[in-house]
Amino acid sequence: MADNQLKEKTSKGLFWSAITHGTTQVLNLLFGIFLARRLTKGDYGILAVISVFTLVAGCIQAAGFSQALANIKKPTHNDYNAVFWFNILAGLSLYGILFLCAPLIAQFFHQPVLVDVSRLTFLAIPISALGIVPNAYLWINLRNRELAISNFFGLMASGCTGIWLAYHGYAYWSLVWQQIIYITVANIIKYYYTRWVPTTPIDFSPIRRMYKFSVKVLFTNILNTVNQNVLTFIFGRIFHIDTVGVYNQANKWNTTGSSFISNTIGQVAQPVLTAVNDDALREQRVFRKMMRFTAFLSFPAMFGLAMVANEFIVITITDYWLSCVPLLQILSIGGAFLPFYILFQNMAISHGRSDLYLYSTIGQIAVQLGIILLFSQWGITTMVIAYSIFTILYLFVWQIVTTSLSHVSIWQLLKDILPFLFIAACCMGGTYVTTRSITILPVLLVVRIIVATSLYFLVLRQLHAEILNECLQFAKNKIKKSH
Repeated sequence: MADNQLKEKTSKGLFWSAITHGTTQVLNLLFGIFLARRLTKGDYGILAVISVFTLVAGCIQAAGFSQALANIKKPTHNDYNAVFWFNILAGLSLYGILFLCAPLIAQFFHQPVLVDVSRLTFLAIPISALGIVPNAYLWINLRNRELAISNFFGLMASGCTGIWLAYHGYAYWSLVWQQIIYITVANIIKYYYTRWVPTTPIDFSPIRRMYKFSVKVLFTNILNTVNQNVLTFIFGRIFHIDTVGVYNQANKWNTTGSSFISNTIGQVAQPVLTAVNDDALREQRVFRKMMRFTAFLSFPAMFGLAMVANEFIVITITDYWLSCVPLLQILSIGGAFLPFYILFQNMAISHGRSDLYLYSTIGQIAVQLGIILLFSQWGITTMVIAYSIFTILYLFVWQIVTTSLSHVSIWQLLKDILPFLFIAACCMGGTYVTTRSITILPVLLVVRIIVATSLYFLVLRQLHAEILNECLQFAKNKIKKSH
């Protein structure tokens, strides 16, 4: 009975998480196409080089307390209230510091316009601080439907604003306002759904109780953010701003694909794993099923993106961005493995082992920085290849350090993911070879998507893949209930 209830709850969570992030990625795709047709490589480069400051500041203000709240079986209003006021104080403090540092940031990247751009962009920090608690409340209670609606309206409002500004000649300012409008609108709707209201007086004792766990998550989240943006940061210092824009465009589409799967899984992973971590066999079973589901989605999606990268870029954002295609193809191969990181990280967090999360991430970044510095002398492409290969290999380090928690061996890991990797690679390779004679790019793109998807589905159907059958059964049940 407990397994069935958890399975139903997880299925619903995954369904609405997929809707949330699927909608997000589709809208980002559409708005991104319009914006990329109006903005230049330099416009994207301007925002790219300061994104790491906004993201790191966001990690600091959240301080890992969302994950800490999720690890409490039944967080109280006092817990949420303490986190809210901490976030507000941290957000305002960080904005003040970064506001004063704006001239130094502009000087570091040799871009005087970054003074004003930074100061407006960094307003997103205190604004997002207002939404951390309602977002955590919805996430912890697996209310992914409400999150989906909040993100949808946030994206619609911000996307339309960004496009209007871009078409009226506001250049990189359109990207700045797009970020601020998105956070503001999404926050308002999350408050509407949670009906949560902060109160006074303020009791920070829950912060002290959560601190030991959350501080390690905080440092790890900061390191992860730096890790994910380190290439942009390095490029911003040593290359022309247009080169940064090219890499940013390639990485944006790669992230659009991989983050859909990562966020879909991550939306439910920690709450579900926390619910079963007192039963080792049950936890192993749940974890391996999540692993197979991730492989089922990630490999065809990301290998497919690599396959259609050329025609996709030319058709959507024109051949002005053709130089980003090789980078997108390389990043997509490595990006297929990123969603698995989310599972291992959530396994560590659900057991309260934020120390494993922290130390594994430190090791990853240390080696990765060494690789980047070693290969940077051979240019962007070589550096990105080395970066992507390391991303794939380090997955096994995560598996080893979490073995005592997940009870999943390397052999079991390979058994769960390699079949999907092999099938996806063969389907994409076969599709590429059989369709390369088509010269009309729109036709080529559509045909490749249809052929690859159909081939992947038919192969898994013939092999009676359990994950596919469960997905189809869930879809049938949803259709029956809707009628």
